[in-house]
Order: sequence, then C-alpha cells, then structure tokens
Amino acid sequence: MKKLIALFVTLGIAVIMTGCGPSNQAGGSMGTSKAGGAAGKKITIVMIPKLKGIAYFNACEQGAEEAAKSLPGVNLVYDGPIEAKSDQQIELIDSWIVRKPDVIAVSCNDPDELAPSLKRARDKGIHVITFDADANPTRSGREFFVNQATPQAIGSTLVDVMAKEAGPAAQTVVITSTLSAPNQKEWLKYMRQRISQAYPKMRIVQVYPSEEDQQKAFARTQDAIKAYPNVKGIWGISSTAFPGAADAVEQAQGTGKIAVTGLATPNQMKPFVKRGVVKTVVLWNPIDLGYLTVYTANALATGKLKPGDKSVDAGRLGKKEISGDQVLLGKPMLFTKANIDKFNF
Repeated sequence: MKKLIALFVTLGIAVIMTGCGPSNQAGGSMGTSKAGGAAGKKITIVMIPKLKGIAYFNACEQGAEEAAKSLPGVNLVYDGPIEAKSDQQIELIDSWIVRKPDVIAVSCNDPDELAPSLKRARDKGIHVITFDADANPTRSGREFFVNQATPQAIGSTLVDVMAKEAGPAAQTVVITSTLSAPNQKEWLKYMRQRISQAYPKMRIVQVYPSEEDQQKAFARTQDAIKAYPNVKGIWGISSTAFPGAADAVEQAQGTGKIAVTGLATPNQMKPFVKRGVVKTVVLWNPIDLGYLTVYTANALATGKLKPGDKSVDAGRLGKKEISGDQVLLGKPMLFTKANIDKFNF
C-alpha cells in the first residue's frame, strides 16, 4: 500500500512539473529558432514605409516577407500610414515603442520630424534602422541605413539618361514627392552637381512637389508644360511622380517631343515604355531592398551585425557592402523596351 501511495505522489509531481513547462501558444512561444535571441526568443521586426498600398512599397513588402520566411524565428510586421505624412509615421512608431519589438525599420517622410520618435525607441532598447529614405542619423540615433544605391549614383544616372534623351542643353523640370523627403533631396543635390560638372548648359527650371499622389503629379506636370513651353525633359523622381508625369506628357501630345524619365517600378511604367512615351526607367530592385532590410534587421537584433562591420550576410543576395553606417544594395538599374518584360514588380 505504501508503494502504491508513493507511486501516486511521484505521478502527481510529474504532472505538476509538466504543467509548468513553456507555453507554445501564439505570441508567447518559447521556440527553438536558430535566428532568435537568448533562449530561442522570436525576433520581431516592424517595417514602416512612407506609405502603404503603392506599387513601390508593395514590392518592398514582398521582399521583406520573403526574407522573414527564410529566417527561422523572425516575426515581420509591415505597418505603414495611409498618407505620406510624418505625423502618421510618428503615431505608428510611438505605438510600437510601447510594444517593444526588437527592431523598427522606417522609410522616413522627413528626416528631422521622425528623429525624436526614433530616438525614443533607441532609448527604450529597441534597435532602429532606416531603409529607402534616411533619418537624421545624429538626432535619431538610428544604427544603420539600408540604402538602395548611393545618392550620387542615382543622381548621376538620372542626369546622364536625360542628357542622352533630351540633349545636353535641355530645359528640364523635376516632379518630386515632397520637398522634405530626405532621399529625394539628396538625389536632387547630386543631379544638380552632375549637371554642373558634365552638362553646364542643361537647366532645371522648376521643382514641383506632388505629395506621393499620382494625380497631383499629373496636374503639376500639366502646370509645368504650360508654364515652360520650351521644356524638353521631365524627371519624375518617385514611384507616383513618374507615372503621373508620363501620363501628362502623353495626353499633351508630348510623346517624342518631351523626354520623361525617373524612378518607378517596371510594372508601372511598362505601358508608357511600350507606347514610346518613356524610353528609360531608372530604379533598383525594391523587392531586394525589402529583403536586405529584414536581413540587416535580423543580423542587428541577433548580434551578428555591429558598428564598424564592413559587410553583412544577406541570404540569396550574398554579402552586401557596408560603407560607414550604410548597407548598400548596389548600383541603379536601367529598364528599357529591350528588357522591361523580364521583370515583374
């Protein structure tokens, strides 16, 4: 009888100990992820684009999701504003600071307006990186910027394409997203520098903001054609500005008379390229940019990436160069009638 009682006690202790084991419920899992932090902790990465729902950032999201699926233990949240406004991004950042993800990655609508929120995240122990468009690195405390290409390479490529298509002495107009967008301000700086050095007779006569709105870009281009009847070239340097500008030029019977080039996804621009309105689309692969951002975030969160490193392992992209605190995707790509059908993003 004593042996039987002892057996029941032993079984009871075993049951109690089993009940105290780690939970496997969603949101509280103690998994065995290879990519996780201490004790197999999941890594949560929050990516905040300038704007959700447009082709360019949809492509970034596609690449980010691909990377997250290839990294065991990574939980990706892609959460952006419905308008390209800094205050909406700030609200999102502040709401995520409370939930303490491992990494927040932001494409900034304004480098200075977002800096205090990013600094608050850093002060709470959250890793902060930027992608596509940087924050003020000093004020924000962000650790790395995942850069699609150097601003100098993008600016120079845009100008070289325009000089080839509109002529080295062309009168030109720029349609941008916002005048404060950090990436576009940098591109414009290097566009002007390239013009000064290589094409001194070329002129940028006006820069029009379009607020990441294709219809506004269309209207601003119409305004430019009316205001500057001698304009020979129009740059659209965002993924909404470029198709809006191309549409306006086509409707003004400017095909073959006004060169239109800029930055947008190939799928957006294929109809204009095939109709001859646009000859060259300048971009990089935004799918790869989203992919590289998640790999960079994961490497930072798991301690595999530290300040001073010269490269980062980026899965199918191989090792990517780090210049200072910038992780570089690569050189700009040119999409033309000869190759644009090979790309689907």
